[in-house]
Amino acid sequence: MRAHDVIVTKRDGGRLTDEQIDWFISTYAGTDEIADEQAAALIMAIFLNGLEPDELTHWTGAMIDSGDRLDLSAISRPTVDKHSTGGVGDKISLIVVPLLAACGAAVPQLSGRGLGHTGGTLDKMEAIPGWRSEMSLEQMHQQLDTIGGVIAGASASLAPADRKLYALRDVTATVESIPLIASSIMSKKIAEGTRALALDVKVGSGAFMPDVASADELARTMVRLGEAHGVSTSALVTRMDGLLGATAGNALEVAEALDVLTGGGPADVVELSIALAEEMARLAGLDVDVAATLASGAAMDSFAAMVAAQGGDLSAGLPVAAHIRHVTATEPGFVHGINARRVGVAAWLLGAGRARKEDPVSPTAGVVALVRPGDEVEAGQPVLAMHADHESRFERAERELAGSVTIGAGSVEAAPMVIETVP
Repeated sequence: MRAHDVIVTKRDGGRLTDEQIDWFISTYAGTDEIADEQAAALIMAIFLNGLEPDELTHWTGAMIDSGDRLDLSAISRPTVDKHSTGGVGDKISLIVVPLLAACGAAVPQLSGRGLGHTGGTLDKMEAIPGWRSEMSLEQMHQQLDTIGGVIAGASASLAPADRKLYALRDVTATVESIPLIASSIMSKKIAEGTRALALDVKVGSGAFMPDVASADELARTMVRLGEAHGVSTSALVTRMDGLLGATAGNALEVAEALDVLTGGGPADVVELSIALAEEMARLAGLDVDVAATLASGAAMDSFAAMVAAQGGDLSAGLPVAAHIRHVTATEPGFVHGINARRVGVAAWLLGAGRARKEDPVSPTAGVVALVRPGDEVEAGQPVLAMHADHESRFERAERELAGSVTIGAGSVEAAPMVIETVP
């Protein structure tokens, strides 16, 4: 079999055979026989011509089979996980993982690091003094059995074909392909070994999916892939026009998650956390009152146990930025919205994110919204707070945040976070 023939098949709008898919994925992942240029040509052909449903199912299976698949069958608790397509201020994993653990589930949350204007769960957790993301499989199994929750780095041995294809997509303008997005996400999550999966597909100006139609298509594609590979899967399509909660930045988001776990926190974060946790509990077959479990403090106890088991020390406190500067309202009126993408880019400029995977991040940098949509403000009133380790970071971030808080006449009401559920 030749890579050239596989490329021609998809270039001309044909369906790749199962044998072509298996050979191309396994050969590209495991050898140097297929050049990056050839893989790039194939994914561009897929971007332009798509994949049929059964073709995509087999493509995803081949990506899973390119590496290890974790076996969690010995875990005594029902396993369930969640995945978000990425947003600004998205600290929901830090809440729902311990919440489901407190409800009796085992949640193997294998996460990544942030790149660009969206933060990574591992970067956030590493703001906790001493916490480490590296775990052996034996340690993970023990923690899932005893505590019920793990947040750790994903092994390079899980879906290695995706690791190589993902890097190509980023530099070949093929990121937006729904089949490639769906197979990338689902191959890693299915290889993780969980029996059930709730997806948070975000839509809006701060999300990857700009409109509900594309978000719905992605959600349905991923749900179908999960079910085809034996994982009970559903998706919530959720709003990501404005900043989720009041913080964007690593330690800042951990502090907000702790607020929610101890009975407080912004209403939108609480609403979305409970909605996702309820869906996860349903998929796991648990008959529990998620909201009552959160209110009881049991989820906070689970989070503290998870952190301690991975070397973290919550009692040491979270690091704080050396410098804070405010952005003020330019006119009086009511806050109508906060542009999530601008806040995310500003947090990155302040040091919370990275331009390349190897770049370091600041645990303390980020942006805090001092007002919420619907609040009345006066001209000159502080509306955003920029946190940074170096004052030199402020100028570019402040330019990015100019006009990011929309102020108008008349108050506004918050829309429900969940737009639809895809079963």
